[in-house]
Amino acid sequence: MQFMGMCSVKPGVAQRRRCLVAIGVSVLLTWFAGPIVGAAEPAQEGAGPWVQGEAPPLIELEQFFRDPQHASGRISPDGDYVALLSAHEGAMNLHLMARGESLESARPLTAEPRSIMGFFWSRDGQYLIFARDRDGDENMELRVIALEDAAASDGLPESRRLAGGEGVQARVQHVPRTAPEYIFIGLNARDPRLHDVYRVALATGEKTRVAKNTAAIERWGFHEGELRKAVRTTQDAGTEILRVQSQDTFEPVYTCAFGETCAIANFHPDGERLYLRTNAGDERDLIELVLFDPATGTEEWIHRDPEGEVDLGRARFSDQDHRLLATVYTGDRQRIYAHDEDFASHLEWLREALGEGELEITSRTRDETLWTVAVIRDTDPGSVYLADVEARAIERLYEGRPELPRAYLAPMEPIRYTARDGQEIPGYLTLPHGAQPKGLPLVVMPHGGPWIRDTWGYSGTVQFLANRGYAVFQPNFRGSSGFGKAFLNAGNQEWGTGVMQHDVTDGVKYLIDRGIADPDRIAIFGASYGGYAALAGLTWTPELYTAGISMVGPSNLITLMESIPPYWEAGIRRMHGRVGDPEDPNDRERLEAQSPLFHVENIQAPLMVAQGANDPRVKQQESDQIVAALRDAGHPVEYLLALDEGHGLVDQTNRLAFFAGLETFLAAHVGGGRQQADYSEAVRERLQQLRQDVDAVQAP
Repeated sequence: MQFMGMCSVKPGVAQRRRCLVAIGVSVLLTWFAGPIVGAAEPAQEGAGPWVQGEAPPLIELEQFFRDPQHASGRISPDGDYVALLSAHEGAMNLHLMARGESLESARPLTAEPRSIMGFFWSRDGQYLIFARDRDGDENMELRVIALEDAAASDGLPESRRLAGGEGVQARVQHVPRTAPEYIFIGLNARDPRLHDVYRVALATGEKTRVAKNTAAIERWGFHEGELRKAVRTTQDAGTEILRVQSQDTFEPVYTCAFGETCAIANFHPDGERLYLRTNAGDERDLIELVLFDPATGTEEWIHRDPEGEVDLGRARFSDQDHRLLATVYTGDRQRIYAHDEDFASHLEWLREALGEGELEITSRTRDETLWTVAVIRDTDPGSVYLADVEARAIERLYEGRPELPRAYLAPMEPIRYTARDGQEIPGYLTLPHGAQPKGLPLVVMPHGGPWIRDTWGYSGTVQFLANRGYAVFQPNFRGSSGFGKAFLNAGNQEWGTGVMQHDVTDGVKYLIDRGIADPDRIAIFGASYGGYAALAGLTWTPELYTAGISMVGPSNLITLMESIPPYWEAGIRRMHGRVGDPEDPNDRERLEAQSPLFHVENIQAPLMVAQGANDPRVKQQESDQIVAALRDAGHPVEYLLALDEGHGLVDQTNRLAFFAGLETFLAAHVGGGRQQADYSEAVRERLQQLRQDVDAVQAP
């Protein structure tokens, strides 16, 4: 479980997909904040980092941040249709087209006013199931459309509610191959803290409870339509994989301690043994793939990173027979290792056909001969292709943001630097296109999560800032996942005043010492945990930053932990170990010391705070209280509140308004960058709507 569940902001097909949690639980399209003033005049020709060279053209923010025309293409199980999300009626809505037809033939199946959060095909291809929430509340509602209705209707086909919504969160648990007329979902209707498991008939919506969650189960494991395994947090904050013996009887089969990872990757083809991702035990630091036999308790090692660098990212299996196809690792870049002869041949062909880039297989037909494949690069939002792996034929379904002038985008480079205690820290640095690496204005972007990591690839936010003339630094500080359990656990309870923030600070000083960053022109900008890191940077290293922007950032770790969503309570002991327990007097004292709210007198730089009113993770009080405290201290602060958003932005106009405001704020308080000369009336009006009267903000 990611505490903040926050994804790095990389609008585009691949990142949009990665931000989906349990198919339609949550998605973050971009960050939200922005000042309330109008646009300034663009910088003069030759100003900023391009003094010694020619500046690239200024790319309008709409090209980075409006909804993509198409996204999330998925082939139907029989290969006859392609479903995808496309812009329609001001939001990303579900569309359908016959395979082989042009994109122009794709017609809308939904007209939701708010972009839908994800979709998938039923196993037999007779239904499309999509997820939506209400203004960011994360109470996901699952709805279904029959393909028969979608193919026959000239207008919008009927969509039926399956489950969720209206205060209940639906989670997709299993889409069975052997019983395609059903799906299995989790619902927290009985108890908002726990998800019971139901089998749902797609044709009628009839629900049958399969398991009543009386044991604080966090995840469920199915094999061919049968509930077999479950996962929960132990009393000492470890993880326990259980055999499901009945609806309320469980037997432990595998356990890992707090700070370790163990998770079911798939069942073996024999239906009894389990592929596990694990780093349990003193002898393992990196997560690797093992084959575990619950009957004997024995493990067979399968694969670990051949370069000994990073955790196993994921293992890919055949949907036909569960055989292992590949393991995937992400160091500075993606690495895929084939474990199946046919898959290896297909992968080699795809690499030759598509060239360099990060590959993601997004869907396959039932016979696994037709694939949709996304490829993304740092200077290319990417495209999605339909590949016939047997006929060795490939066609592009659509291009991500085709209007974006890729020739003027900036390469993202992996970097390493040494923290104050000698630990090597990985990260990424993007310099403005055509600029010399000397004396640049810098935007520091700590990722959210915090137990995720930044990766190489296209980021609309990074490219937008680089186009405006800023270098962009993305540190994978300790507490980031993917680099082994020692690196991850080093961040435990080290928020703000500990190594998690020190690693960010040391990276900034590294760039200053190398002459890349101008020490007088540095901003820190983040969302969720990244928003907290922005507040912490301004609070405990006020001399380092010229400006800060915090979006849905916690300001008080005590109130944060006391107001978590009820459906996180099953894993609360693990969260206490990572962050702290407010009920423990020693922890409470430390949490207060690590909370920027109680140290606002230290803040010197201009601050922008922004919030979604319906955020269930970092509630509005976190922003209200820091704004009120800064106001009462006489410190200027700007506050924007979106009444129709949650933990991030889905609405396109909110998103555009934010970035219009962001470039103005940076130009005013950091300098050295340029900005767009004018914005649409809709964007200007939305900025005014988001503006809050700081004097009227009430602290809880």
